[in-house]
Amino acid sequence: MSDTPEVRPPTVTPVRVVIALCLIAPFVAMLWVGSYAKTDPAFIGIPFFYWYQMAWVLISTALTMTAYQLWRRDQRGRSSQKGGASK
Repeated sequence: MSDTPEVRPPTVTPVRVVIALCLIAPFVAMLWVGSYAKTDPAFIGIPFFYWYQMAWVLISTALTMTAYQLWRRDQRGRSSQKGGASK
């Protein structure tokens, strides 16, 4: 027998899918230039093209923070399951 630990494939859970969507959404929004390549509607005199991108900076921050918190909670849950199963 070998002393190497058993390697399991990654588990896909609903929480991990939400994390992935939170991290992918800003990329999709910014790479889909055709959706925001226009000047109207303007917001306080700023063309749509610019304020849309500035808004995504804030949205991306919120989504990244959400993904991080979900990841931490998922990891805590996994470590407590491991610890409880081995006792």
